[in-house]
Amino acid sequence: MLLGQSSRRPPAPMVVISQRCHVSRRLASITLDNLDDLPSRCRRCIFWELDPVSQTRALEVGDSALEKESWVSTVLLQWGSCGKIIYVDGVAAGFMLYAPPQYVPRSVSFPTSPVSADAVLLMTANILSEFTGGGLGRMLVQGLVKDLSHRGIRAVEAFGDLKSDGIGCMIPADYLLAVGFKTVRPHIRYPRLRLEVKTAMSWREDVEVALERLLGSMTPERSLRLA
Repeated sequence: MLLGQSSRRPPAPMVVISQRCHVSRRLASITLDNLDDLPSRCRRCIFWELDPVSQTRALEVGDSALEKESWVSTVLLQWGSCGKIIYVDGVAAGFMLYAPPQYVPRSVSFPTSPVSADAVLLMTANILSEFTGGGLGRMLVQGLVKDLSHRGIRAVEAFGDLKSDGIGCMIPADYLLAVGFKTVRPHIRYPRLRLEVKTAMSWREDVEVALERLLGSMTPERSLRLA
């Protein structure tokens, strides 16, 4: 051994093993069996499902959850699937509700009513804040568009809110415009916007990211509080 040479061996190179977490994601249609998987506030929300007078009456007697279940049951029997739930590792992480306007009493209460005869109304949508950024918004919209396409439905419409403060069941109009909706009837507060199903089928990735931000901004505690 030469003078000054250390007897210690150089450390072995560190080997880093990358481990990826495999997350299970599943998209399901809303049914009576999984309706209770919605966030509790959303489960009780009947803003869209009843007209204002009936909503007030149901809230007074505490029947909002029962009214929600009755509405879903009716739409399922008479029209079919009216919403999607996205699960992450078995936990409900987000959802959408939609239906033809004749099943949505609140839809006639807006100054920009009625919804077009060839369109379905997007009532509300939400992704829980802890699940944003994972592409769940894209999966929900793909499920919605695929469903409507198979049924031969040409478009989806929504009532936007130009002065949204994050409270209530209205989707901010700016977000709808950002993801491809076009204004078909303007209004100073509640424009009606429309998205052609054929157009949605060819959405670019950047548009899907914008939708992810839309849904993630609408937490149940704020977006689905009754106005």
